[in-house]
Amino acid sequence: MAFERVCSLDDIWQGDMESFEVSGTDILLVHLEEGGIHAIQAQCPHQEVELADGSLDGAVLTCSMHLWQFDVVSGKGVNPSHAEVAKYPVKVEGDDVFVDIESIEPKFASA
Repeated sequence: MAFERVCSLDDIWQGDMESFEVSGTDILLVHLEEGGIHAIQAQCPHQEVELADGSLDGAVLTCSMHLWQFDVVSGKGVNPSHAEVAKYPVKVEGDDVFVDIESIEPKFASA
């Protein structure tokens, strides 16, 4: 695995999400209210809308365009269930957040 430093914990507070670029790949970091940081692809697999513009309710992220929903913990689609987003491994060391994007491609889906 090739973990790369993305940000510090001060850059993404609990209950927040923020887009970052890691070696040419756009990712979305989500820091859940109850703790835990997850990294997913930054664009909705439906029409490539920025997921950071969506809303977060617990671990469910809703895309702002067509209201597709994803579980950020698993990457699986909530609605529609056939869709999913790419998940990237995350580790936190001290105050630094690292993500491994190696060999993981963004996912795409149609309606």
